[in-house]
Amino acid sequence: MPGEASLRAARYYAHPRNLFWPIMGELVGAGPDMAYRSRTALLKARGIALWDVLESCVRPGSLDSNIDESSLVPNDFNGFFQAHRCITRVFFNGAKAEESFRRHVLPGLTLGPERTLRYLRLPSTSPAHAAKSFGEKLAAWRALLGDEGEDKAASGSPRCVPL
Repeated sequence: MPGEASLRAARYYAHPRNLFWPIMGELVGAGPDMAYRSRTALLKARGIALWDVLESCVRPGSLDSNIDESSLVPNDFNGFFQAHRCITRVFFNGAKAEESFRRHVLPGLTLGPERTLRYLRLPSTSPAHAAKSFGEKLAAWRALLGDEGEDKAASGSPRCVPL
């Protein structure tokens, strides 16, 4: 779930110390110096969808550890994956996102036998998770670029039709 700063701004990763947008700037050019709408459009053009695991929850403050587990309502991933059939990989921004997906989404996910998704947890970009440096996080987040690396992202040619 977005933190308080993001909820107030109605924008993903609005906290000024969150490293998500600086990392996206390095990877695909969608950095914090760009207007928010342009950043999200650039992610979409690069074939990167950005969506929360949870539709809603009760959480005082911004720390994931404060989420009331009994209040979790997951987003409709069956509908999302049905509408966006070109998605083949799901990346989690930290442990809580992965844990919530595996516990509250995966058991009810019905993709069909012809479709397989790959899942990868990446280090959280939250300022609350400062154990890794920017460089270490950036290196791990390069996984978004896939096997084709920076050339694919820089070309503006996504792996399938943009979402």
